[in-house]
Amino acid sequence: MQKVSILGCGWLGKPLAISFLSRGFSVKGSTKTEDKLTFLRKENINPFLVDISQQEISAEFLESDILISAITSKSEDDFARLISKIEQSKIKKVIFISSTSVYPSLNKIMTEADETDNHPLVIIENLFRKNTHFETTIIRFSGLFGGERHPAIWFQKGRKIPQPNGFVNMIHLEDCIAIIEKIIAQNCFGETFNACSNHHPTRKDFYENARKSKGFEPPFFEENEVLNWKIISSEKLQKTLNYQFLVDDLLWDSEFKI
Repeated sequence: MQKVSILGCGWLGKPLAISFLSRGFSVKGSTKTEDKLTFLRKENINPFLVDISQQEISAEFLESDILISAITSKSEDDFARLISKIEQSKIKKVIFISSTSVYPSLNKIMTEADETDNHPLVIIENLFRKNTHFETTIIRFSGLFGGERHPAIWFQKGRKIPQPNGFVNMIHLEDCIAIIEKIIAQNCFGETFNACSNHHPTRKDFYENARKSKGFEPPFFEENEVLNWKIISSEKLQKTLNYQFLVDDLLWDSEFKI
């Protein structure tokens, strides 16, 4: 039985843990909030209170084969501390959840070989990547939606959406989970992957469709004179893992499949 520890049982970590349990994994999950421990326990997730900004990080939590980091922290110092704890543990495989926000908008298709911004996540990625005590695969997810994250409720109270003629880079929760499971099943570590749907409608079409699917009024858009965009390519991930996206038409479903 493979043992997995998921750092951060939130929007992604919690359903990921439940999916692993259904596949026969032993799962430990962390939260920073004490009152969420009972909820994790009810889902048969072995719960731990973990805050990487604190000096003490549970050694028992790190008694697993694989660690998945699914927290939003961008603190280099905190992750350096976590990595030192991983080095002392039995963990030999790590999946670090990063973001395609590390890429600048250069009006082109961006691949893993392209330059990144001076972004805190890039520094943290490199801390994991260069470590020789364990192997890490970096997943750079694009805009996340699914579950309670519905694009129709973004940009509320008259907030204008910028760059309406630019393109969206999005990935559904179902694909996030499936990709992580594929990486583990294929033992595909030591890689960096972009993870983004192949469909890139304009921001105008995407958000108008999202609002319409919920019966909301159309959104407001900025009138940007200079067009800034990027399109994230997931070609490497699809070829390496032989992966097909589960949600790959972002305008297809009137219920937005969420």
